[in-house]
Amino acid sequence: MRLGAVIITMGNRPDDLRALVESVRAQDGDPVEIVVVGNGAPVTGVPDGVRTIDLPENLGIPGGRNAGIEAFGPGGTDVDALLFLDDDGLLPHKDTAELVRQAFTADPELGIISFRIADPDTGVTQRRHVPRLRASDPMRSSRVTTFLGGANAVRTKVFAEVGGLPDEFFYAHEETDLAWRALDAGWMIDYRADMVLFHPTTAPSRHAVYHRMIARNRVWLARRNLPAPLVPVYLGVWLLLTLARRPSVPALRAWFGGFREGWTSPCGPRRPMRWRTVWRLTRLGRPPVI
Repeated sequence: MRLGAVIITMGNRPDDLRALVESVRAQDGDPVEIVVVGNGAPVTGVPDGVRTIDLPENLGIPGGRNAGIEAFGPGGTDVDALLFLDDDGLLPHKDTAELVRQAFTADPELGIISFRIADPDTGVTQRRHVPRLRASDPMRSSRVTTFLGGANAVRTKVFAEVGGLPDEFFYAHEETDLAWRALDAGWMIDYRADMVLFHPTTAPSRHAVYHRMIARNRVWLARRNLPAPLVPVYLGVWLLLTLARRPSVPALRAWFGGFREGWTSPCGPRRPMRWRTVWRLTRLGRPPVI
């Protein structure tokens, strides 16, 4: 099984990027071909033999990763699977690529693998990095209904069948959009605790656009993918959860601005999932209203 890796960077973490690239090159088995995408910034300082793409402007996380996918041929079809890794991450174990190959080979229905993210100093995995509702035990692998964007592997047949990440999202929820489309097409997603990416513990709210983007893209996610009766239920649940978390007044103002923007701006093509996919998500432990 041929593997590639896509890493997007804004050029502000050159030492971390170099260390990540070296950890990918150190993987056991056949070499993993690496493409580094400069998202609005030139790529510098990477080792020889690593392909680079310099995008003239920041296309956001999904846009940058889609550019990396296309570097491996239409839909990434020059390889069998692609790893997507955050530029400040690190693969601490040399067998991760081999575990990916084994997992995809053993299970033809497996389309996406979500890695476990662990802090390099403490080894702790944040609860939000376990992509399921019952997240108290990050060491338990399981089937899941979404995945982590900067620590995963995707079979390229998934992109050929359902398309890439939604460019218009720019940041937040683009993984769930792809996950729902993949599940609707019959693919499965696994969370694997034994496939680890080291990544410093951070809060997503560090991004200035966080509250607006998560609200806007949550609405887009529902409008694009859910059967019409579930759209108000899903968004109503998230509205109540947001209020229950008691965000600051500026954060709440940004959230409501994004929520309104999600309803008034184009979200891309609408392809509602089938009701049997809704039932499938429910059986996997996360009905698409939570």
